[in-house]
Amino acid sequence: MNVLIKIVIAVILSFVSYQSEAQEKYNITITVEETDSNDGKMLLALYNSETNFLETSYKGTKSDIVNNMCTITFKNVPEGTYAVSIFHDENNNEKLDTNFFGIPKEDYGCSNNAKGFMGPPKWEDAKFQLKANKKITITL
Repeated sequence: MNVLIKIVIAVILSFVSYQSEAQEKYNITITVEETDSNDGKMLLALYNSETNFLETSYKGTKSDIVNNMCTITFKNVPEGTYAVSIFHDENNNEKLDTNFFGIPKEDYGCSNNAKGFMGPPKWEDAKFQLKANKKITITL
């Protein structure tokens, strides 16, 4: 009887493990348009929770800018709620430069073209549901 219980538990655990691996994954393609120049790089971050938004990205990458635009794709992203933030790192120092008052000197943007008022954009304004491959355009 003890062996039978162990076998049943092993089968259930195998099924649960298979289900979590079988979760659908999609691609998110982000196009950034109307940059001021082709100088520097575009830094892009994908966030998967409100608590980490604009702090710790789920995935991140850099892109060259050609013809005042760039396009990147985050591949194999599980279904869920996400937000994207980008900034044009014109001087290649890998940080968003700000002035004395903390106002960004380099262009930035978020998914849904969310804008902040007296501060950065909010998760609620930038978030989107991923249930299929998605294309996002951010205009600077």
